[in-house]
Amino acid sequence: MPRVAKALSAIEIKRINAPGYHPVGGIAGLNLQVSNAGTKSWVLRVTVGDKRREIGLGAYDPSGNGVALAREKAQQVRDEIVAGIDPVAQRLVNRQSIVQAQLEEKAMQWTFRACAEAYIKAKSPGWKNVKHASQWTNTLETYVYPTIGDMLVRNINIGHITAIIEPYWATKNETISRVRNRIELVLDWATVRKYRSGDNPARWKGNLDKAGLADRSVVGKVTGHRALPAAKLFSFMEELRKLKGYGPRCLEFVVLTACRSGEARLAQWSEFDMGEKTWNIPGERMKSGRPHRVPLSEEVISLLNGLERMEGTELLFPGKKEKSPISDMTMTKIMRDMGVDAVPHGFRATFSSWTASSTAYPFEVREMALAHAIGDGTVAAYQRSDLFEKRRNLMADWAKFTNTAPVVGDNVVPMHKAA
Repeated sequence: MPRVAKALSAIEIKRINAPGYHPVGGIAGLNLQVSNAGTKSWVLRVTVGDKRREIGLGAYDPSGNGVALAREKAQQVRDEIVAGIDPVAQRLVNRQSIVQAQLEEKAMQWTFRACAEAYIKAKSPGWKNVKHASQWTNTLETYVYPTIGDMLVRNINIGHITAIIEPYWATKNETISRVRNRIELVLDWATVRKYRSGDNPARWKGNLDKAGLADRSVVGKVTGHRALPAAKLFSFMEELRKLKGYGPRCLEFVVLTACRSGEARLAQWSEFDMGEKTWNIPGERMKSGRPHRVPLSEEVISLLNGLERMEGTELLFPGKKEKSPISDMTMTKIMRDMGVDAVPHGFRATFSSWTASSTAYPFEVREMALAHAIGDGTVAAYQRSDLFEKRRNLMADWAKFTNTAPVVGDNVVPMHKAA
């Protein structure tokens, strides 16, 4: 049995001021420690197994209750030792558990956008195609971030995934299937890092293939995009111009420039030379990976001059969320609400068919206006000049067509003669 010192009273203990350890009795090994600076604290000096321990029990409280509480704590520690518990080791385990729990809690606060950006940063150095990272970013910005970008990855479920892919399943199956795969890869990455747990809701086999989506072998055969007939374009534009907001203006911009919706949604003011009436799209945002110049008609210049520039962003068409563009779904919804059975990308088909059937512009001028690659035999000759002035005339005629009511029996507007 350890020797127990004479139990000192609270008043006697209060009078202890000399630096060092002072047994206070009542519980074997309980000491009042006085530092050289005069601060006082309780220490239990005890043997645990073959180790000598000094276990801190807290600061000294000069009240009478403080002495009683110290003796109670000392007795609890001794009871733990009798039960085979090393209090110091147990405290370390508890502290490590708390730290681990805090780390896990912090890890579980990652959003899908943060995970996707980290995944792209980690993987992109190994991608052979340098534009692959921008393609990833653009598709996620277009189809995914508006729905789950700011959502914690641990909260994403199959309902969120189907909400992303279902609207495009029949019309953009190849694209949205690629998007689904990218979501799956990001969520797998997040799971490995313990930012989420459980099954991957974006997995296809045994998961989304049971979600009631149309058979991929059928919808995968769908080609092209639903387009508005050229004869209906004037009335559509007339109604569109009555709508307010960045969404309608972005859709109008898409029609007038015949660009891809993603190129318009991510357009920045710094890309526009208003003096030269030219939009310079950087290669990393182009499907071809090459920079592309777009001549701006007077109608487009007027549209741009009428836009309100939002503070804190370079985007022409900012979305509701800070520093994010409007979504492709926003423009699709505008068309749906207008009762139009077409999609934004379909206006490129409308432009293409109108140019081919109602103008004398050569095939190469039309294809360059659409930023399409043209045949190997003509690429070298045409790309030296990129037919810019001819394209400027074409886009001016196109803008005029969109703003001109069709004449019964004659839907063809006067065109510039191709040189």
